[in-house]
Amino acid sequence: MEAVRVTGRKQNWAWVVAGVSFVALVGAAAFRATPGALIEPLQQEFGWSTGLIGLAVSVNLVLFGVTAPFAAALMERFGVRRVVSFALVMVAIGSGLTVFMTSAWQLVLFWGVMVGLGTGSMALAFVATITGRWFIKHRGLVTGVLTAGGATGQLVFLPAVAHLSESSGWRSASLMVSAAALAVVPLVWFLLREYPADLGVPLYGGTEVVPRPERTSGAARRAIGALTSAARTGPFWFLAGGFAICGATTNGLVGTHFIPAAHDHGMPTTTAAGLLALVGIFDIVGTILSGWLTDRVDSRVLLAAYYTLRGASLLVLPQLFHESVQPSMLVFIIFYGLDWVATVPPTVALCREVFGASAPVVFGWIFASHQLGAAIAATAAGLTRDHFGNYHPAWYAAGALSIGAAFLSMKVRRKTPEPLVPQPV
Repeated sequence: MEAVRVTGRKQNWAWVVAGVSFVALVGAAAFRATPGALIEPLQQEFGWSTGLIGLAVSVNLVLFGVTAPFAAALMERFGVRRVVSFALVMVAIGSGLTVFMTSAWQLVLFWGVMVGLGTGSMALAFVATITGRWFIKHRGLVTGVLTAGGATGQLVFLPAVAHLSESSGWRSASLMVSAAALAVVPLVWFLLREYPADLGVPLYGGTEVVPRPERTSGAARRAIGALTSAARTGPFWFLAGGFAICGATTNGLVGTHFIPAAHDHGMPTTTAAGLLALVGIFDIVGTILSGWLTDRVDSRVLLAAYYTLRGASLLVLPQLFHESVQPSMLVFIIFYGLDWVATVPPTVALCREVFGASAPVVFGWIFASHQLGAAIAATAAGLTRDHFGNYHPAWYAAGALSIGAAFLSMKVRRKTPEPLVPQPV
């Protein structure tokens, strides 16, 4: 009987891996809360323009995305535990060094390059890797939960970052981010396992133990090879185009510029940060629900609905800003929160359907397009604010692009899913 109980615990280790991954994503997401809350303090101390700070954020967003497919391949080569631990340390160092910066190039180096590489090493390709290795049953649901960890962690940290910035200075907020990232490293190192086969159990929901694949070299070559192969197909470009718009309308625009845009209308920074944190709370519900729906509904239809509704909400947002929080803004926050990253589970599912065993690395490239769109939006919105004195054109453009993403999503050709087992890319 004792042996059966031990085996039962091992069979449920997939949920331990998912839980540790969730905490790691939340820890790394602490930095994602920093730029929006610290734009004005940095402007006040150094005199940097919104466009210049937006450039540093854009470098971060680009590296956050471009690193993802290589990180997915590196996880195959060196193991998830090593790559994720290294990534968290990089985030901690990059954020911590910002307290010593005196020039704009240092902002780009620390915020942009170092933290971008760290967070990119455990972006959504990490989610695709974990769910692909450990789950068959509830795969869409777990994808939704882990995605919510990354996105929600970013937004839930906002009030703390904003409060520390106002009460103790922006350097205290940066150090808090470093501490949050470092605190997760021991959990990852001691509890994260690479494959179910390491414990002698099948994937969760499976019946047979799948042998652990042999490690192969050439992570960069595999990442480039996956891109070269996928780029020959129409579905890759439809998914990449839609996801680029997704990044532009979330991380790049709302995540970076919502707080300063609200402040332009007289709303206190801490109040605006609280609203984004509320987006994060509803994002948990929306993304988990999206994962549940992805197991049951055509992913193309889900994406089309999500993008259309997001576009409509962004088109009305400029009329909702006031000095205080109005009921109409709360409706927007709840609605937008439910849709924040609900696009991820169906996008991951479509990648698996179309690209099979290469899906984690291919999704890494599609996620790179997400961050490229976010980077363009972060800089473009900052320049829009500098030129026009407000963000209105940026909101309207984002709304129109979101509706366009709905049409791209419906053009993705589906095919019968292949058996999904861990194997080298």
